[in-house]
Amino acid sequence: MLTQLFLLADEVTVNLPGDLAVSGQPSAYEITLLLTIFLLAVFVGFEIITKVPPTLHTPLMSGSNAISGITLVGALLVVEMGSGWFAQTLGFLAVVLATINAVGGFLVTHRMLEMFRKKKG
Repeated sequence: MLTQLFLLADEVTVNLPGDLAVSGQPSAYEITLLLTIFLLAVFVGFEIITKVPPTLHTPLMSGSNAISGITLVGALLVVEMGSGWFAQTLGFLAVVLATINAVGGFLVTHRMLEMFRKKKG
């Protein structure tokens, strides 16, 4: 059962972008399946993050900042390759939000690391 779900998710996520490029409109089945995959990823991510001990939060934030940087590169590619106004708008929004997330994450991490530095004087 789980193997079939993974195969179905792989098939949809690999083939869906090409199908959308041809048809231009996702079907209700495709939207439902992709939203289901997204929600499962959210729940799994939440469960993993809540199990992290407090001493590892700073390295975890640094890793998530790196992922935000990768997201930013992907968003830039979407903006570049987007053919319609909707893809361009979503790509631009993704670039803005990923930039805010990455910069804010680095600022918060820097502030947290400042707490561990010895004071001069």
